[in-house]
Order: sequence, then structure tokens, then C-alpha cells
Amino acid sequence: MRIIDISLPIDDSLKETHSASIDRISHADGVEHFNWVLMKKKFEDGQERFDRGERLVKPEEILDKELLSLEIVHSSVHMGSHVDAPFHFGSNCEGKPSKRIEDLPLEWCLSDGVVLDFTHLSYPSLITKQEVENALDKINYKLKPKDIVLLNTGGDKNLGTPKYVNEYVGMVPQALEYILDQGVKMLGIDTIGLDRPCFEMFKEFLETRDKSILWPCHFLGRKREYSHMERLGNLREIPIPFGFKVSCFPVKVRNAGAGWCRAVAIID
Repeated sequence: MRIIDISLPIDDSLKETHSASIDRISHADGVEHFNWVLMKKKFEDGQERFDRGERLVKPEEILDKELLSLEIVHSSVHMGSHVDAPFHFGSNCEGKPSKRIEDLPLEWCLSDGVVLDFTHLSYPSLITKQEVENALDKINYKLKPKDIVLLNTGGDKNLGTPKYVNEYVGMVPQALEYILDQGVKMLGIDTIGLDRPCFEMFKEFLETRDKSILWPCHFLGRKREYSHMERLGNLREIPIPFGFKVSCFPVKVRNAGAGWCRAVAIID
């Protein structure tokens, strides 16, 4: 069995609209942090129980003078590879309250995978219904219910550059509808978003005030229940277009519209 990582990390070196920051407490600094925790602790009955000074720990009292490392992540749930739940798209879906990330059916997150190649497209091109049909014809494959569809645009190659945020190949809603019509509930793309670049949408919306311009694929999720992954990577490393499994279980973040995931392709 071969497992291919198709995920990108939560990366605090990237400067984006919703950048992440990570507080890293080293093993050596862990002793000082441990003292801070002990000194801050308040007992439930309000009693000190012992002198606060006695709570202090010296490095030489700890094995190798090191405590446990600790990282505290401050990040949007849309940083790194993640799954968008229907709640991200709107408060209601198909006339019912939208599923949050903790409500997402797990069956959507482990199924047969198919990767479609759109690397011949470049910005400002978009993935259309015809492009999807052409990609399927090229690999002689017909989508079936619960397939997990991976859209390989090569966009992850631009990670860390302005092009990753501003110039990538998105999808039009007609193409998404075609995929959903085949019974697909989960798909993923190797760009920062499924729709076309957001600042491009913003500019056009401010000029026209046409509400259909903003996130049409996302907003389709108010009418059609589905979920998608964004910010995938390494889709080019999957050696076969189908005949493999995809696992993309999201982290359960309470009352949230998305969750980070470690997406992988599994080849027997």
C-alpha cells in the first residue's frame, strides 16, 4: 500500500488575508512556561494549599532540563488544507439548517478518488463543464456517487507567491453542478479557493453590484448539499487517475464551517 500526502500545512511564514501565527515554546522554555502555569493556577476552593513560591520548578529538577514542547496556533480554519462544510456556504442548505464541520457525514471523507488534469489551463482560464467532460473522456472514466473528485491545476506550485492568492484557475458553477449531478458529495482543488480569485470578484462586484459574481460555487452550496477541500497539494504525485482511495477527515471544530484535514491518496 502506498500513501501519498496531498495536504499543505498551516504555515505561519505565509502572508495572506488570514495569516496564521504560531507561538512555539521550546523544550528548554517549557520549564519557564510550566512555572507560569503553576503560578497562575487557582484552586477551586480558593485555597493556596501551599506557598506559591514552592510551585516554582528549577531546570535541573527536570530530566535533561527540558519539558515538553508546545505550539499554540492562531489560525483561520481555512488556512492549510481544509474541508469546507455546507455551513460555510450559508446558514441553510436545501431548505434545512446547514451541516457544520462536526456534522459532516464521515462517508463523504473516505471513498474512491479520481483526479482530473487541468494543468493545461492557466489564469485567467476557468474550469468549465466542457473542461470537466474532456478531462473525464481523456481518462475514460464515468463519475459515480460518492466519488471524491480532485482537481489538479498545479496551483500549489505558486504557494508563497502573490500568484497563489491572486492568479489561479477556479471553477464555474455549471462545472460544479455537473459533478454534483453524478452523485459526488466531496471534491477538492489545489488552489486557495474553488471559485475564481476573490479580489477579482470583489473588483467586478464593486463595479456592477451584481450579487451573482461573488463566490458562485460556494453559494451553490445553499441549494445543493456538498463539501469541498481547498489548498490541496501534490496532486501531480498521484500516479493513476482513478483506482485509489482518498481520505480527508476534517478536524472537529465546534460550531464551525470548516476544519483542517490531512488529506491523502491511498493506492493498494
